[in-house]
Amino acid sequence: MSVRKMTPVLIVERIEPSIELWVDRLGFEKTIELPEGDHLGFAAFVREGLEIMYQTRESVETEVRTADLPKALLPVEGNRATLFCEVSDLKAIREKLQGLDILLPYRKTAYGAEELWMKEPGGHIVGFAEFPKE
Repeated sequence: MSVRKMTPVLIVERIEPSIELWVDRLGFEKTIELPEGDHLGFAAFVREGLEIMYQTRESVETEVRTADLPKALLPVEGNRATLFCEVSDLKAIREKLQGLDILLPYRKTAYGAEELWMKEPGGHIVGFAEFPKE
């Protein structure tokens, strides 16, 4: 047995505010889009073998009610994820993120990485790290 892929699914109130970050600024492609009323209920974004998915809290609640999913799958209020992304050019990422909610614009870690940390529009924390070239 092997794990072939692991994709985070971030639960948010609305997906639309995160599209600018992943598509417009970071160059991901929206590959899945499932509407829920007048907004998106689920979406997936892909770039160079990486994938991130978003689902609204409302959509998860609907699935639990209508698809006989266990109530344990309901998101806990305030439950947030932190994503750690290794990048090849932190300076380029910093430029693309100008004007967004940057929590820590720069730090050099004890393990040699240079990092930037932000809060994405859904409230989750995303860190970008560039490691020294070997």
